[in-house]
Amino acid sequence: METFLQQLSAIMPTALTGSVVRTEGLMTAVAGFPAPVGALVEIDRQAGGPIPGEVVGFRDELTLIYPFSQVAGVRHGNCVRLQRTSRFLRVGQPLLGRVIDAQGRPTDGLAEPALPERVPFDRRGPLAVERPPIDTPLSTGVRAIDALLTCGRGQRLGIFAGSGVGKSVLLGMMARYTSADVNVIALIGERGREVNEFLERDLGPAGLTRSVVVVATSDEPALARIQAAMTATAVAEYFRDQGQNVLLLMDSLTRFALAQREIGLAAGEPPTTRGYPPSVFALIPKLAERTGRSQRGSITAFYSVLVEGDDPNEPICDAVRGVLDGHIWLSRKIASRGHYPAIDVLPSISRLMPSVVTRDHLAAAGMMRELLAAYADHEDLISIGAYRRGANAKVDAAIALQEELNRFLRQDVAEASSIEEAREGLSKLATRVASLPRGSAAGGPVVSSAGG
Repeated sequence: METFLQQLSAIMPTALTGSVVRTEGLMTAVAGFPAPVGALVEIDRQAGGPIPGEVVGFRDELTLIYPFSQVAGVRHGNCVRLQRTSRFLRVGQPLLGRVIDAQGRPTDGLAEPALPERVPFDRRGPLAVERPPIDTPLSTGVRAIDALLTCGRGQRLGIFAGSGVGKSVLLGMMARYTSADVNVIALIGERGREVNEFLERDLGPAGLTRSVVVVATSDEPALARIQAAMTATAVAEYFRDQGQNVLLLMDSLTRFALAQREIGLAAGEPPTTRGYPPSVFALIPKLAERTGRSQRGSITAFYSVLVEGDDPNEPICDAVRGVLDGHIWLSRKIASRGHYPAIDVLPSISRLMPSVVTRDHLAAAGMMRELLAAYADHEDLISIGAYRRGANAKVDAAIALQEELNRFLRQDVAEASSIEEAREGLSKLATRVASLPRGSAAGGPVVSSAGG
């Protein structure tokens, strides 16, 4: 009843119509049409059916509408009609195993599911004071993440990488092998070819069975790409409210930001940081804050971020790092060695890992980081044979265990893992380090006692 009353309060009592005055780039300007921002409308045209659109702003006495398709056939004076002032999404358990578009309509060719429930398309996340602490780990099924970058239920992390470094494959592995109850996967701005490849190759039938996939390809309007992210988040919120632990995977947050930049610039916003209008940096935290843990369930979110030009300080990367609870870097250098997943552990961090793992696990992870850092600092000397064994005890241990560390961090796409297996493997590596000679050297002891 509460949801029904909310819908009633958002309905405008009178039907509104307006007329097209002009088109401005991607926008359509309408006169005599005081519809609120976010309202759904239809634009009549001379040939073909009406074009759906959304109110995105105002300029002088005109209402600005962003159409969902090309405006071919629209002329001056065409009628614009208000359809809905607020949007609610049809949801339900039958969504599992389905592929839907930005409006929540199935696109997989199967029968229309019976979805009796409705949820708001856009709503605020749980209040800050009502969010329970994140204290339980979530197994992602990726050994390197579970062991060294452990994620908690309700945590939000970014996967940062350039193009072609394996983001989609990594997300597919997480969707197949995670311990979460439900996966919600948003493919934002993907090439059409890549959608089926992800569904059949990366996700597979087993992963799709407990997943809802929301798709907006790169050829769809910017508004559809933004709405796909909102729809995926709303679906994840529904399953969280049912008491389930949800894994939300979004590929990519960068294309979401680019879509908002396109709309913001078309609406007349001034470009600020590298051409991005202010609305982009306001929308990213609004989207991310809807996820997390609530009193009923949790949404653990992984957002992929495309690093333009492999520049870690470009505006979207910088903004996202400040919003999320950790970041995972995929390295082109590591990928070029045939090491997958190409996770660069040293610049990656999970800010909530100390809250969700045991002290022994944390110490062992810190020990592995020390060895990886020691090897990276001396890699050039080691590769040319200039390093003298015995000069640094940590480097000696890193060299002795380098192959074992790499085997532990590598994982085949078809290889399933769990957080228990990751802990066990990490414990075995820590035992191997402890068994190495501890002779004094210029570098000090082989390991630290508190994991850095």
